[in-house]
Amino acid sequence: MSTYDLVVIGGGSAGLTAARTAGRFGARTLLVERDRLGGDCLWTGCVPSKALLHVAADVQAARRASAYGLPPVPDRADLAAAMGEVKRAIGAIEPHDSPEALSRLGVEVAYGAAAFTGPRSLAAGDREVSFRYAVIATGSSPALAPVPGLAEAGPLTSDTVWELSGLPHRLVVLGGGPIGCELGQAFTRLGSQVTLVEAMDRLVPREEPRASGVLRERLEAEGVTVLTGYRAERVDTGAVHGPGGAIPYDALLAVTGRRANTHTLALDAAGVELTATGHVRTDRRLRTGNHRIYAAGDVTGRSAFTHLGGTQGGAAATDALLGVRRPVDYRAVPRVTYTDPEIARVGLTADEARERYGDTARVHTLGNDRLDRAVADGRTEGFTTLVLGPRGKIVGATVVSPRAGETIAHLAAAVRRGWTPSDYARTVHPYPGYADGPWHTALTDVYDRLARGSGAIGALLKLRRGVRR
Repeated sequence: MSTYDLVVIGGGSAGLTAARTAGRFGARTLLVERDRLGGDCLWTGCVPSKALLHVAADVQAARRASAYGLPPVPDRADLAAAMGEVKRAIGAIEPHDSPEALSRLGVEVAYGAAAFTGPRSLAAGDREVSFRYAVIATGSSPALAPVPGLAEAGPLTSDTVWELSGLPHRLVVLGGGPIGCELGQAFTRLGSQVTLVEAMDRLVPREEPRASGVLRERLEAEGVTVLTGYRAERVDTGAVHGPGGAIPYDALLAVTGRRANTHTLALDAAGVELTATGHVRTDRRLRTGNHRIYAAGDVTGRSAFTHLGGTQGGAAATDALLGVRRPVDYRAVPRVTYTDPEIARVGLTADEARERYGDTARVHTLGNDRLDRAVADGRTEGFTTLVLGPRGKIVGATVVSPRAGETIAHLAAAVRRGWTPSDYARTVHPYPGYADGPWHTALTDVYDRLARGSGAIGALLKLRRGVRR
């Protein structure tokens, strides 16, 4: 039986990062993947969705060009051509995650199902191996809501929507979270009649309420029918039934949740426990109940983001192999809904901060109508919110604007380092840009504090006038 320093189960973002980290350490490393390297992010998630959003944005821009004298474009785009661009993006990135690329780092790849056979051994495909340490990084899969008839209707999911060969005339999207909103907007721009259904009272309900409102207005302006507070009662082939009657569809896309991929791993044999939600139970160091086995990524229930899964994977491998603890700072993990406009957040919302810190929490919001770049682009519908906690430190931020996903990166650093708005404002930002939004919002706090100290400032000015040079 071969023995490895580290065996990684799952070749998605978390698993790839764990394996690469171990390979760079010079550890004897095996990565076990049941299907294809790259995980959901490469094949059905981040990469294809952003490629489709890019195509849809081009189509939308072409429609607007008629206002400047260019000929109008057809109402419906060629979905096959759009999916061709999606495949191009996947094909360009795939080699980075290939067995050859991993081999150059000293990582061995085995294909097949993995199942634990003991606390320090597992079956990897058709052979059994032992390990000093292991990392479970098997990710998650789409889960359908318990709506009568939904499973029988065979809806599309975020995994299978990429198999569409023709643009549906009427698309119903069940789920108004980030994925549902992104794909709903993309298909609307490509030419489908989209109805976006969300059971909660607003879209992207984990974000600031104002962000939800901005997004809803934009989607409706582009032709999306948005139904919030709508709980589907049953699904038939061709219609979703609920309050107010039936919603007909030619294609149904269900993005109502995900479940951890653990059912084939034989976790009991390794002494690994699951939480009540079916995720692998881990401690702060990402160790399971068997301290020889770690977990990272979606399977932990702590991460629904590629960037966080990768961070966890690297931290788990480093902790296991070197004993160096690199705890993940969950306070400062940015999240982005890549609609147009984008919604980016890090840290706490205003309501979360008020619940945690009470009257010491303060909030500053600046609309994009005060942002010169947004005015120049005709994109003033967004805003920036900074949330301040004890001692005036930035504990959260939301940005709604084009390219908000880039703008939020600096704010993530601010939350992680405990900056105040004054600290943030000391960094010069390029003008005119959307990053001006957080900068000017930070300055509103600086100006407020100056106003509160106007008496002392006036006295200092008076004193300085009397100083002879």
